[in-house]
Amino acid sequence: MTTLANDAAAGTVPARSRLVSGLAFALISAATFGMSGALARGLLDTGWSAGAVVLVRVGLAALVVTPFGVMSMRGRWTALRGTAGLVILYGVLAVAGAQFCYFSAVSHMQVGPALLIEYTAPAAVVVWLWVRHGQRPGAITLAGAGLAALGLVLVLDLLSGADLSTVGVLWALAAMVGAAAYFLISADESNGLPPLALASGGLVVGTVVLGVLGLVGVLPMQASTTRAIYGQHTVDWWVPLVVLGLVTAAISYTTGIAAGRRLGSRLASFVALLEVLAGVGFAWLLLDELPRPVQLVGGLLILAGVVGVKLGEPDVVRPEPTPA
Repeated sequence: MTTLANDAAAGTVPARSRLVSGLAFALISAATFGMSGALARGLLDTGWSAGAVVLVRVGLAALVVTPFGVMSMRGRWTALRGTAGLVILYGVLAVAGAQFCYFSAVSHMQVGPALLIEYTAPAAVVVWLWVRHGQRPGAITLAGAGLAALGLVLVLDLLSGADLSTVGVLWALAAMVGAAAYFLISADESNGLPPLALASGGLVVGTVVLGVLGLVGVLPMQASTTRAIYGQHTVDWWVPLVVLGLVTAAISYTTGIAAGRRLGSRLASFVALLEVLAGVGFAWLLLDELPRPVQLVGGLLILAGVVGVKLGEPDVVRPEPTPA
């Protein structure tokens, strides 16, 4: 996290270096985010509510990331005055909202369809950038998006038929809104907030929002000390919670923001589709859900789609951080 803390004071970074480091951060973020569904399912099956899992996950991540966020803000506290609303929006939509809605969707429907609906977020990002900022997608970008969408259908094995729940679909659509907000806000360098400051602020806000909703009874908070089952193994209830907080939240959000700053919201959102591949892989490892050959083909299509989106990116010079 030291590298992320120094991002804002790094000076001029070559475009190629930003691309390479951005892709690396995006892959780490996608892989760690992808682990969350399988880990959460093990807890939900033992009686944990989605709200309780998300609260512990976000709270642990906030405890870990906040000290680094404070360090990154030294000498920059004035930037927080004009961005407090943005941090709150990020915490409500991108942190608390996206995670709670996704886990709620998973509790009503299969993980695959829930992920597919949530990951229409890159399309929402493209439309938003087109309507709001006039960044009309080119033919190569649209072709890449189409390949990625087809790859998602194959990876999630929807062609064999999926039992969709109306309630689950609505929760997944709400998660899509949160995911789109995550990509758009994470990639915004104009607000002057270092990546770790945005991540820690959003995690703290998310924790407070979830905690208040739990206290007033709006958000059910059930927990269990029953050992969680993953494949042929059982683990103490606290083990998946620690991994959810430290790995699939603290690392995922900080690397995701760093990726967005380097790649832009459009490309970062499409690279994040690899989270679906990671989700399938961890479901295989932790839940004994084996991927089929058609899912592997879908993975290749997703990769091809990401390449297409990158090739279709406009040649826009992204602003570099201002030296401290």
